[in-house]
Amino acid sequence: MNLVVALSGGVGGAKLALGLSRVLPEGALLVVANTGDDFEHLGLSISPDLDTLIYALAGLDNPETGWGRRDETWSFMAALAELGGETWFRLGDRDLATHVERTRRLRAGETLSAVTEDFRRRLGISARILPMSDDPVRTRLLTGEGWLDFQHWFVRRQCGPAVRGIAFAGAGQARPQPEVLAALSGGRVRAVVICPSNPLISVEPILAVPGLRAAIRGCGAPVVAVSPIIGGRAVKGPTAKMWRELLGEAPGAAAVARRYGDLLDGYVMDEADAVEAEGLRPRVALARTLMTTLAEREALARAALDLADSLRA
Repeated sequence: MNLVVALSGGVGGAKLALGLSRVLPEGALLVVANTGDDFEHLGLSISPDLDTLIYALAGLDNPETGWGRRDETWSFMAALAELGGETWFRLGDRDLATHVERTRRLRAGETLSAVTEDFRRRLGISARILPMSDDPVRTRLLTGEGWLDFQHWFVRRQCGPAVRGIAFAGAGQARPQPEVLAALSGGRVRAVVICPSNPLISVEPILAVPGLRAAIRGCGAPVVAVSPIIGGRAVKGPTAKMWRELLGEAPGAAAVARRYGDLLDGYVMDEADAVEAEGLRPRVALARTLMTTLAEREALARAALDLADSLRA
């Protein structure tokens, strides 16, 4: 039992995934990525969370933005603006190559999993990275302005419109990525780690794919989540804002644990939120969950794995 399966969204999830990849032996990490954020833009197939994971684990990520590639240039966007094209979703020149090649290969009949696997190998990433499904699932948000596709709300509208509902279009018909199901049913999973990603729009799309939640619960390994909330605030992204608007309650580490419900066996919270641990059903471990350095990513990864191992013991 040496395989760790991690569920991840974007920046926060990628940070912990990197930490896990550095403290685990080669071949012992499988990262399942949210693809609910995927969309078509400028004729290209864009997978933001997959790309954030790939860039982070390959050491190519932009430390200033948290998304895209480091040492990026923007000639394409400048030329597009001159022609009156849509520039609200910024695609750097290096990042653009990823989307162009992915789109070409998808249109040639390859699956998203196959394209991602080839990118991983070419960039020297030891951890496996797989989409939650090769079938399209698209996160849509009900706002005061009607339904908006996620990227139009998140990037184009800068998370402005209040969120009243969430739908994962296509999730009911989507098939789980078969290698993910095989890994979970293979009897060799040490732990399932839910990374500190937005539960509502990064983790729940994964769990909405039929069969995945049941496979996680049935794999026989401890399921441990890491809180994306510290002191009532999200480290990055719109988690806290969405929590208030959609659920009508203050965001908090304990609230996230309750949202996951009986899926969790263990929960890692920041030391600043220790008072919230009282009364929670999953076993709680306190750690420093703000990952600003590589050492902090590794330390949090070890804390999550130690909690999982203690639950197994």
